[in-house]
Amino acid sequence: MSKILVIVESPAKAKTIGKFLGKKYIVKASMGHVRDLPKSQFGVNVKENFAPKYITIRGKGDIIKDLKNAVKKADQVLIASDPDREGEAIAWHLQNILDIPAEKPCRIEFNEITKQAIQNAARNPRTIDFNRVNAQQARRILDRLVGYNLSPLLWRKIKKGLSAGRVQSVAMRLICDREAEIQAFEQEEYWTLNGLFVKNGWAPFEGRLLKHKNKSIKITNEKKMQEVLDELKGAHYTISKIVRKEKTRRPALPFTTSTLQQEAYRKLNFTARKTMMVAQQLYEGLDLGKEGTSGLVTYIRTDSTRVSSSAKEEVQKYITERFGAQYVGKATAATKGKGKGKVQDAHEAIRPTAIQREPEQIKGYLTNDQYKLYKLIWSRFLASQMSQAVYDTTSVDISAGVYIFRATGSVIVFPGFIKVYTESRDSEDKEGDKEEGLLPELKEGEEVEARSLTPKQNFTQPPPRYTEATLVKILEEKGIGRPSTYAPIIETIIKRAYVVREKKQFYPTELGDIVVALLKNHFHDIIDVQFTAGLEEKLDKIEEGEQDWAQVLDNFYQPFSRTLEKAEEEIGHVKIPDEVTEEICEQCGRNLVIKMGRYGKFLACPGFPECRNTKPLLEPIGVNCPRCAGELVARRSKKGRKFFGCSRYPECDFVTWDQPAKVRCPNCGDLMVEKKRSGKGSYLLCVNKECGCKVESENKTAGKKNSKSAKADVNLPLAGETRT
Repeated sequence: MSKILVIVESPAKAKTIGKFLGKKYIVKASMGHVRDLPKSQFGVNVKENFAPKYITIRGKGDIIKDLKNAVKKADQVLIASDPDREGEAIAWHLQNILDIPAEKPCRIEFNEITKQAIQNAARNPRTIDFNRVNAQQARRILDRLVGYNLSPLLWRKIKKGLSAGRVQSVAMRLICDREAEIQAFEQEEYWTLNGLFVKNGWAPFEGRLLKHKNKSIKITNEKKMQEVLDELKGAHYTISKIVRKEKTRRPALPFTTSTLQQEAYRKLNFTARKTMMVAQQLYEGLDLGKEGTSGLVTYIRTDSTRVSSSAKEEVQKYITERFGAQYVGKATAATKGKGKGKVQDAHEAIRPTAIQREPEQIKGYLTNDQYKLYKLIWSRFLASQMSQAVYDTTSVDISAGVYIFRATGSVIVFPGFIKVYTESRDSEDKEGDKEEGLLPELKEGEEVEARSLTPKQNFTQPPPRYTEATLVKILEEKGIGRPSTYAPIIETIIKRAYVVREKKQFYPTELGDIVVALLKNHFHDIIDVQFTAGLEEKLDKIEEGEQDWAQVLDNFYQPFSRTLEKAEEEIGHVKIPDEVTEEICEQCGRNLVIKMGRYGKFLACPGFPECRNTKPLLEPIGVNCPRCAGELVARRSKKGRKFFGCSRYPECDFVTWDQPAKVRCPNCGDLMVEKKRSGKGSYLLCVNKECGCKVESENKTAGKKNSKSAKADVNLPLAGETRT
């Protein structure tokens, strides 16, 4: 019997695919790339049309030897690496190493790892797509041209160990620019006035002061607010206008790589890296018991929202059977979100490979993280193909002399997609997005009673710092990087200590500010958002065969090399002064300084190398240890995760991952910690398991009570107090 060798990238994928193919197929894994540019050399001959020097990756010798032996025994070779530029480049390198003729159809690709998709792909091999290969080569060489020229410059001018990547530098700039906006922001005071109105026999409803003499009102200080309150004394409140209309809400489109990373961060608290790791497991396939091994989701690196016709038919049938025909939505066009460039339509959106495979049915075969992410993908896709939600909304204007208050309310007439899923919002998108309550039956001309008027002082807020979700969102919107690059970008700028993540927000470090300022002054194009996005568009055109990859590189490198020479002459040595502390070195008497290491900040003696004394940097949080007389301090694990422990360690080994609260338990007086609900606020929990007292935080949705919890307005003792 003739043998067919199929080469994939990972053992997990090989295991899944092997079960779908017959006995004549042998499936082996290349373990990703087998060739790459050398790490110890530049590896690009700029004088010879940017010819790359590829070498076998260290440690891949045995794998290549095994593949060559398998090729000798096979009558046909099929290379099934991922269906993107990177996968095409891997296939090309394998073709070269294994001496497969260039004209021979050896490349197969599929969007999902299911039996039908794999068998169809195996029957339809094609030749290598060199436009895709050239686009990947151009990106790889562009990154090498920047990284291997800029990074040594930073080493010489600032300090060793720094790096400047083509795309990571732009991400750093976005974070630094946002921080500069925040620091330059000047707060402005403004006041709002809410009225609680009552119609006899109905529950009270709330309205906000909107207009004065038919013009929008702006109250800038307490004095003006008091003038308004004085004028409203004794006023009659009359319903002057009622507007009723139907409002619809469309479901979110199915996931792309970017939107999956954003939503997994918001709903599941997954980092971009964790999301892609778990999604890869779902894509490559898992053992589902009697059903066998199968890929659960389609290819996870995509910027398209396209859904195949067969998948649409399948999900429409499911929706009809499960919810009714009225819940089937209308078709929506494939888009690429707000990013630049064309949709990579070779891929579909990220969706389940079989909509009938409900999350609860396979929960027992998945890890907790796999189940959560699969449920998110499954629910989002199902909802995306459902009908719109329909609301009846009412807007009521309440006149009080020359002042007008407005109250709004809505009721769901038809739930549509929200029976299954609703999209989360970033904090900066939530302004004015509160749920609207029901209003009583009202008529124009009738009077209502103002039970209370509540003035509130407010201040304008600066733009929020980036989180992982909002950074990925802005990178996509501005066309920086591509779906597969967002996670490594974030990982790199944190690892290099250019930014730190505190309470999920990114703050630039002093080092990050210095590097960005240097790049702005001397390498404007490298750190320019539009320039970088333009390069991404040129890579797209290379893939489409519209531009020559070597010409794109030459157009970039010629001005870049001149700028590099000029910067070498103009930039002097940049010294980053260490922050001196009051703590004295026990070994030599010098004041310890704060250093930045692999796992965050630490204290070190400035007398290095004569004195090598180091110690952890303790960050007091103002809460006493519940076990001893020590103080709780913030620390970091080896993986950079923040936790809290006693300052008297190792004498006292109390630790907690949760943020300690500055109040004590109202029942037993023990320490309370803050526990967060995904998208639903937080609550305080007593660390004493025998007590288990809960106190709902103020940010929990108003009106909801927990009979087992302590009341939210209970008078809690401070963490430093003794409860009597």
